Amino acid sequence: MSMPVIVPGTSTKCQAVTDIMTSVALEQTALSHILNAQGEGIQQVVPQIKTSDELVMLNESTESLVNAISKLELLLEYKLNLFKDCTCQECQNA
Repeated sequence: MSMPVIVPGTSTKCQAVTDIMTSVALEQTALSHILNAQGEGIQQVVPQIKTSDELVMLNESTESLVNAISKLELLLEYKLNLFKDCTCQECQNA
């Protein structure tokens, strides 16, 4: 997946709102890729686990990752909610 090109310059309020919403979508996509990679990693590791301590360590690591992603998702939700009442005509047509 290629990185988006962000060109500084003057833009309308509606374009700025659209850009922020696009950034939220890109961040959510990145987080989903991280969760998917964690799931694939778990599938590779679980067959090799020999002790309950190893399983607990894997669980704690996964729980930590999920908690961090949950916090980031709350921030993204807050970011989107800043614009829920946007009255810009372009934003309403998007």
